Amino acid sequence: MTPKQRYYELAASGIIKNLAKRQMEGYYCKDRETAVKKALELLPRGASVGWGGSQTLGQLGLMEALQEGGYQLLDRGTAKTREERQAMKARLFTCDVFLMSANAITLDGQLINIDAYGSRVAYLCHGPEQVFVFAGMNKMAADLDAGIKRARNLAAPPNNVRLETGNPCTHTGFCNDCLSSGTICCQFVVTRYNATPGRIKVFLVGEELGY
Repeated sequence: MTPKQRYYELAASGIIKNLAKRQMEGYYCKDRETAVKKALELLPRGASVGWGGSQTLGQLGLMEALQEGGYQLLDRGTAKTREERQAMKARLFTCDVFLMSANAITLDGQLINIDAYGSRVAYLCHGPEQVFVFAGMNKMAADLDAGIKRARNLAAPPNNVRLETGNPCTHTGFCNDCLSSGTICCQFVVTRYNATPGRIKVFLVGEELGY
C-alpha cells in the first residue's frame, strides 16, 4: 500500500463516521473493481436501476456489469421523443436504485452537487427507494466552503469543456460566476442529512475518478 493509498483509507474512515451521523451509509473501496463488487452485493437482483449523467460511473465499469446482470435498466438515453423523455423522468422517481456521483464530499460528511436542470439532484432529494453515490477520493473537500469551490472550479469547468458550452470557464479554466444562457451551474444542492435511514449509500473509491 502506497502512502497515498493509506492516506485515502484513513480519510475515508473519518468521512464514513461522519456520514453515519447524518444517517448516510458509507463504504470505502480501495479501487473501482472493489466498488463495483460492493455495489452489486447491495443491489437486489431484478431491481429497477436508473442513473444520472456521470463520468465516474463510466470509469467504474459499473454500467457494463449491470448490463450483464438481471436488472431492469432505465436508460434516459433511449428516450427519443419528448413524450418518452417525460415518461422516463417520471419512471426514475419510482425506481428501486438511482446511481450518481457527487461533485464534492466534505470531511464532515456533506454531499455537494451542481446541476443544470436538476436531472441528478432531483432524484437524490426525492423519489427512488435508494440512491448510490460513487466518488473518487479526489472529490473530498475540507469543509462546505471548500467543497463548493471545488465543485465550481474543478468539476464544472471540465464538464463545460466536455459539453462544449462555450461558457466563460471554457476560456478561462475557472468559474466566472457567469449568468450565461447556457450555464450548467443552475442548481447548488447540499445534502447535509438523510431523512430516510438507509436510503443514501456513499461509495468512496481510493482512486481519482470523474471531475
